[in-house]
Amino acid sequence: MQFVTYKDLRGFIKQVDELGALKRIEGADQKYELGGITEVAAGAPECPALLFDRIKGLAPGVRVFTNATTTPQRAALALGIDPDLKPLDALKVWMQRRQTLKPLKPVAVKDAAFMENSTTGRKADLSKLPAPHWHRKDGGPYIGSGSLVIMRDPDGGWINASIYRVQVHGKNRVTIQFDHPGRHGAIIAKKYWDKGQSCPVAVVNGQDPALFIAGFEYLPDGQSEYDFAGAIKGAPIEVMAGPVTGLPLPANAEIILEGELLPMSKLTLPEGPFGEFTGYYANDARPCPVMEVKAIHHRDNPILLGSPPMKPPRFHFGLPFRAASIWSNLETSGVTDVTGVWQHVAQLMTVVALKQRYAGHAKRAALIAAANSYMGRLVVVVDDDVDPSNLADVMWAVTTRCEPSEQIDIVRNAWSSGLDPRIPEDAKQAGVTSHSKAIIEAVRPFHLKDSYPPTSALTQEEAREIEAKWGGVIGGKAQKTKVSKRKRR
Repeated sequence: MQFVTYKDLRGFIKQVDELGALKRIEGADQKYELGGITEVAAGAPECPALLFDRIKGLAPGVRVFTNATTTPQRAALALGIDPDLKPLDALKVWMQRRQTLKPLKPVAVKDAAFMENSTTGRKADLSKLPAPHWHRKDGGPYIGSGSLVIMRDPDGGWINASIYRVQVHGKNRVTIQFDHPGRHGAIIAKKYWDKGQSCPVAVVNGQDPALFIAGFEYLPDGQSEYDFAGAIKGAPIEVMAGPVTGLPLPANAEIILEGELLPMSKLTLPEGPFGEFTGYYANDARPCPVMEVKAIHHRDNPILLGSPPMKPPRFHFGLPFRAASIWSNLETSGVTDVTGVWQHVAQLMTVVALKQRYAGHAKRAALIAAANSYMGRLVVVVDDDVDPSNLADVMWAVTTRCEPSEQIDIVRNAWSSGLDPRIPEDAKQAGVTSHSKAIIEAVRPFHLKDSYPPTSALTQEEAREIEAKWGGVIGGKAQKTKVSKRKRR
């Protein structure tokens, strides 16, 4: 079993560069241009990671890294999985590892790289750090699009380290948007506010990818993302107590803000709007809690990890981690012979592949997948000869095996979100954030599966044998990896 070998974000960038998947860009403007370049690159066939330097308005050496894990290859690399595996195989490896991960508590250290430069009080000035306008209609600059917000629960003492967006409102003020009152960060902050206290908080910008992935996970109450990230890496995360808040902070992070989150009864500022992962703006500017920044720490030549939401199919992660959870749910529920699960369109479409064993097998799998597909309107089930990670393959099955009048069902009043652009605003205001889901059985009808016309295509096993033998000639991934290694020599 492989484990993560990078120590910090810089180590990961080096590994991405060695794969030949990094592009360096100089002279971009923080206002719209940096975000625009990121989006165009994310939509390109090669989808390179980007390292921006000599950014307009910032000192040379102050950098921004984007598209970190947007391809299956780089997402696998971040998880310590062989980046040359096929996407579905890499996701299966992650699903199996995810089931056996053992949380590792962080370990305290006395020295931290983020303390190479430190300013406090009135000298703390956010204008010297990157904070791009990622989309043209965004309400302002955002230092936090892929940043961890660190908080300590005042009751249990556990540390929450989740991803929340952070908008800059001046040299020493930012807003932190929790997006839902049920988020752990919002619950913890309210505990302080209910006592008339400000909430100690730190914003980590430029953490390593294991912490980035952990920050997006839905972990149970009381379990810290630090523990989960340590499990991903196979080694505990090194932390040092912040000099202002005392919060444990990732020692090898690039940029850290320390301060306090003021009660909303004391001060709010308008936050947003901000382009969402659906490719739309879900809300107008709204009042948001304010963090007073009391200290800024950063490494020499710091790197901001930027991960702005973009129009699908572009997404933060090239491997759909929630699809792995659905795959696991199916197996736990006793649905046998599932050969793959994938999500397309930024996880808004779920596809399950299985080997049919009985009438109703496909529908059973579809209903379980639909119940666990956050915001997704489409759930498609395909036979085991279809690669669920290949959208063209999936649509071939939909158009040749699904009889719409017989194999499409609608599930109403299902799980969605206030980020859903299709839900009317008056419904959202009333707290109604549900929608319908279409279940498409793009499988050979069970009673016809033995008499259905045979396919002329190679099986997935046959295709892999061809790729293994002839991939270097026809320009497969194996050849690209070898070329990049020869260049390094």
